[in-house]
Amino acid sequence: MTLILICLLIATLMPILAKAPLAFAQNKQQGGYDNRHPRAQQNALVGFGARAKAAHENCFEALIMFTPGALAVIALNQVGPIAQYLCIAFIVARIAYLFCYWFNYHLLRSICWGLGFLCSIGLIGLTLY
Repeated sequence: MTLILICLLIATLMPILAKAPLAFAQNKQQGGYDNRHPRAQQNALVGFGARAKAAHENCFEALIMFTPGALAVIALNQVGPIAQYLCIAFIVARIAYLFCYWFNYHLLRSICWGLGFLCSIGLIGLTLY
């Protein structure tokens, strides 16, 4: 169970960690990071900055898909090797997804997204039988 909880912690922290490249891109804009209107500044980003923003936002979406499955596995006492592998695979896929998004590897990014999604669905599937 500890491994699944660690994966939940990493998944929960991932949106915050993914904010760093976004903040970097904002800081590189003329005038630097606009702490008074950061969302307006983010909407004006292009290239790497726009991809960093999208990757950051997608971390929240992935967290919403992963959390129910991980919690269901714990709540229904389905913690086993398969559940642990799915959780680890989710984290690895999501980290790879971030790097693919930042560096514009769009096809590989989509594959990583799909793998993370399948891991999330797989966790819920484990609890159904």
